[in-house]
Amino acid sequence: MTFSANVAVITSDEQALVVASDLAEDFRRDSAQRDRERRLPLPELDVFSRSGLWGISVPKEYGGAGVSNVTLAKVIALIAQADASLGQIPQNHFYALEVLRVNGTPAQQQRLYAEVLAGQRFGNALAELGTKTAHDRVTSITRDGDGFRISGRKFYSTGAIYAQRIPTSVVDEHGVQQLAFVPRDSDGLTVIDDWSGFGQRTTGSGSVVFDNVWVAAADVVPFQSAFERPTTVGPLAQILHAAIDTGIARAAFEDALHFVRAKTRPWIDSGNDKATEDPLTLKSFGHLSIRLHASEALLERAGEFLDRAQAESNADTVAAASIAVAEVRALSTEISLAAGSTLFELAGSQATLAEHGLDRHWRNARVHTLHDPVRWKYHAVGNYYLNDANPPLRGTI
Repeated sequence: MTFSANVAVITSDEQALVVASDLAEDFRRDSAQRDRERRLPLPELDVFSRSGLWGISVPKEYGGAGVSNVTLAKVIALIAQADASLGQIPQNHFYALEVLRVNGTPAQQQRLYAEVLAGQRFGNALAELGTKTAHDRVTSITRDGDGFRISGRKFYSTGAIYAQRIPTSVVDEHGVQQLAFVPRDSDGLTVIDDWSGFGQRTTGSGSVVFDNVWVAAADVVPFQSAFERPTTVGPLAQILHAAIDTGIARAAFEDALHFVRAKTRPWIDSGNDKATEDPLTLKSFGHLSIRLHASEALLERAGEFLDRAQAESNADTVAAASIAVAEVRALSTEISLAAGSTLFELAGSQATLAEHGLDRHWRNARVHTLHDPVRWKYHAVGNYYLNDANPPLRGTI
């Protein structure tokens, strides 16, 4: 395995946000070109890893910053605003770290957290095509001496192509799901760059094939049990998705402001500011800004609920966190799509020019918000408030 050299050590929430803001400025510069050319962001990911941001959720007792979920969500939103694909790539990395925190042994935590702090990236190989439901898995893990063998095929493996370890959901001989932290360079493991989505084009969310791949027993962590009791694994995954969508919405909103201001510049310079008084344009910006600010506020609120649930996980705290996250997930879905679409309406024909790359905001939002159906978020929220029914324990809420 290889690690990034000279990895920075982030020790506080404040430092994490400063570093993320600085990186976002750099990542924003060529994001449209990377999308247009589908240029995988390998140099950017190296800088991202060496910044120390991939280790900020590692608990303090293991040498990490142990930042709040409010900060973690803001960091992802900042990066996603600059480049939505770069914002999504570490999502499953942090998800795997949460499974490790909840279900890993102290020895597993010590070793794998140390790898992350040294610059290692975790990808994912969770989803599968052709199963009866989105939650079903057939990739198998079978005992082989003091380790295991894994066989199967995965898809939508965001981050796997960039990772040094690929956390993989597998089903053991008892039908129980485990999470195997498989080294990327394992014999029989093949990562295929066959992701062809029209949005989130550089996430590398393609296929991973396991052909009798050996994995050490020490690299296998219980997975299914994280959803058989109240844990924060599900809402942690979802708040990061909400952060990505909120970042996309902010990027589209800022680009809309820029282009409309540029269009009205000649009238302003001539002393005629009536172009900026168009009531329909003002109404559109007002509508977008209110919902965008609401999404950003709900994202912070959800992070606070999640922090409380991590500190004391029980049925009530985890349910409250899941609902708070579902609320922002629903709104961030709507505003990211609306902002990307309204950008075209407000910026006019210039927004359609390929060199500007403004279409990427809507494409990114349309693809990413399909990750799991937002209609079920509304169902869960309504059921929670009306019927006092806690949401199901799963990774999609």
